Amino acid sequence: MRINPIVEAALLANKPVVALESTIISHGMPYPDNVKTALECERIIKDLGCIAATIAIIEGELIIGLNESEIEYIANPKNTVVKVSRRDFPLVLARRQHGALTVSATMMACKMTNIKFFATGGIGGVHKGAESTFDISADLREFTQSEVTVFSAGAKSILDLEKTLEYLETMGVLVLGYKTDLFPAFYTRSSGIKLDYMVDEPKEIAMIILEKEKMNIKGGVLIANPIEEIYSYDKDEIDKVIEQAVEKMKVLGVKGKETTPFLLSEVAKITGNKSLFVNQQLVYNNCRLAAQTAKEYYELGDYNEKK
Repeated sequence: MRINPIVEAALLANKPVVALESTIISHGMPYPDNVKTALECERIIKDLGCIAATIAIIEGELIIGLNESEIEYIANPKNTVVKVSRRDFPLVLARRQHGALTVSATMMACKMTNIKFFATGGIGGVHKGAESTFDISADLREFTQSEVTVFSAGAKSILDLEKTLEYLETMGVLVLGYKTDLFPAFYTRSSGIKLDYMVDEPKEIAMIILEKEKMNIKGGVLIANPIEEIYSYDKDEIDKVIEQAVEKMKVLGVKGKETTPFLLSEVAKITGNKSLFVNQQLVYNNCRLAAQTAKEYYELGDYNEKK
């Protein structure tokens, strides 16, 4: 493992750090939009007074806090970059490959380095038809194992959102809707599925996390942060597009870890890249909330220690 000196200094000084995943760079967006998005995410976090740490594997080395040239490297389609989930870590490291980390793998890396906050686009979840395929993302189980707060625009709308929430509830994972009591559906503000808990301010999220830590409750927290109204897709419109993409996926026989990248790419093609723009905006929105919460958390923590 190699930790960027700026990230390491922040962690040692108990300063706010926000992690960013790398699958969105290598598998989630086309080049060079992926580079632009990754750098903009880092800029947003830095401008709000936090340190950004984009995490990936390059030549078998887990890097916590990529520099700009490393972001460019994993973003370039000329380079073979493996999509890395929990199970893939030892294989990719042993083979000295390049790897882009999914939500679950990023949460693992955060736990290893004590990074408490992580901004992404949408988490993985239970795929449609999972009752027969058992296709459930490793992201969900990771919430029971890594003490990280993840900021996400819900789960990707290509998934079975009702079953995804049910799984998280069954596993005892706290899901908080930010200024909403309805679970967001990635491209759209609402899936129509009711959430049990809603929070209104970053400071309240920070207080909840601090109380969770005091009680030594294991696992992560999911902050469901809906895309801003101005960028939100009409639900019926995007549902039709997703249905069309899913049908094509079935015809082509795309399965496993290639499912999400294929569907995101296909949705972008059908919408004339409008979905790509929306994807970028929702990620930026999550970066802002993650950075605001991280600052509140460390300010509250410092205050409590001084008391």
